[in-house]
Amino acid sequence: MSLNTITFFYLIASVCFIQSLRGLSHPTTSIRGNLFGMVGMAIAIITTFALIFTLAVDQSLGFGITRIILGLLIGGVIGTIMAKRVEMTKMPELVAFMHSMIGMAAVAIAIAVVAEPQAFNIADANGAIPTGNRLELFIGTFVGAITFSGSVIAFGKLSGKYKFRLFQGAPVVFPRQHALNLALAIVMVLCGLWFMGTEGWFPFFVMTLIAFVLGVLIIIPIGGADMPVVVSMLNSYSGWAAAGIGFSLNNAMLIIAGSLVGSSGAILSYIMCKAMNRSFFNVILGGFGADPAAAGEAGDDTARSVRSGSAEDAAFLMSNAETVTIVLGYGLAVARAQHALKELTEKLVDQGVTVKYAIHPVAGRMPGHMNVLLAEAEVPYDQVFEMDDINGEMGQTDVVLVLGANDVVNPAAKNDPQSPIAGMPIIEAYKARTVIVNKRTMAVGYAGLDNELFYLDKTMMVFGDAKEVVEEMVKTVE
Repeated sequence: MSLNTITFFYLIASVCFIQSLRGLSHPTTSIRGNLFGMVGMAIAIITTFALIFTLAVDQSLGFGITRIILGLLIGGVIGTIMAKRVEMTKMPELVAFMHSMIGMAAVAIAIAVVAEPQAFNIADANGAIPTGNRLELFIGTFVGAITFSGSVIAFGKLSGKYKFRLFQGAPVVFPRQHALNLALAIVMVLCGLWFMGTEGWFPFFVMTLIAFVLGVLIIIPIGGADMPVVVSMLNSYSGWAAAGIGFSLNNAMLIIAGSLVGSSGAILSYIMCKAMNRSFFNVILGGFGADPAAAGEAGDDTARSVRSGSAEDAAFLMSNAETVTIVLGYGLAVARAQHALKELTEKLVDQGVTVKYAIHPVAGRMPGHMNVLLAEAEVPYDQVFEMDDINGEMGQTDVVLVLGANDVVNPAAKNDPQSPIAGMPIIEAYKARTVIVNKRTMAVGYAGLDNELFYLDKTMMVFGDAKEVVEEMVKTVE
């Protein structure tokens, strides 16, 4: 395959990736966006494989081709099995796992390039790596290492099933934590400059080791409330790592794809931080709940009374309403109640009730988590509204049903300037005429704060598993 042909097919793949991002910007075009992405990746993989096969034949590297095919088969089988088995509630963990693999791949490729630069056609006449390529290797390696170890910690925090403290959802903080991170970052950069000047293995490995440690230290102080931003941030890191290695390999496709992932992930992180009224650096330097004592005090207020009711009571209120808005949170994902919820919505619509879904930008544990759940249940797109689109209607809404959400509907963000979430945009459920909240218990949310919404006279709490409660509502509506 000629160089011009390879460039042509890589250009087609790049256009597909750009169209994929464009399609994924809205639910109504997301299916088309996914198709563009799959087609683009298939073209990129086939083109790259054809290039490798051509080079291997020219250089009589039959055994190398066999290993590449074997690696593709093993990876493809593992990926297929994981994709088929993963539940929608586990999608954030799967995304974090994939980010970690991209980061480790970048580190492994960088090590191979440093060890055998001639094999990658980047060595000069003396067999040395040019300075520009050393810089690319330095950046790609430390970003990849940080992405790997940070994604491992994020995976543990998202799964919530490991007892090791670093994998707990609560922030892990210690004295002079930021000073340590800064000192390690400085040493890492100095080692990178040392490597650029000498091409030595010692500074390269020290730099890589420090980057692995930094990935852990950066993520452990981030609490569960900020995990959607973390997932988005790690997605951006993985893209930049791939782009950096793409420069070292002189692979235009890797550079373009990595840059698209890196820039889109960075933009998404900014959008989500804006939705939380927080800066990106504020998230990185310590998430919600970084002060365990303060969080504990907020959650200890158990003496206040709430008005509770049954699923039948809630169903009666919604059946007799003209408008119902459903606010979704991670509790919906845990209970896997999206299919029962769609059935409830259909019953209410059949009775003449106008039903809408309201989604906060950071609801769930990854960007778009609630949208994915509703898409799985085949909820019509015209019933789904983002926070900014639905808030203007809350004052005229008869009933708001809050399912598994907490911090994203907490009025303290609007009414309490001293609250840790003060200024954070929320779905203004408290403005509705009646509020129904389904939770398992009165436990605080990820931010570690009590929710004033639960204690309003207009609010009725319905305790229990979201799926069981919604199924009872369906029976009552019938």
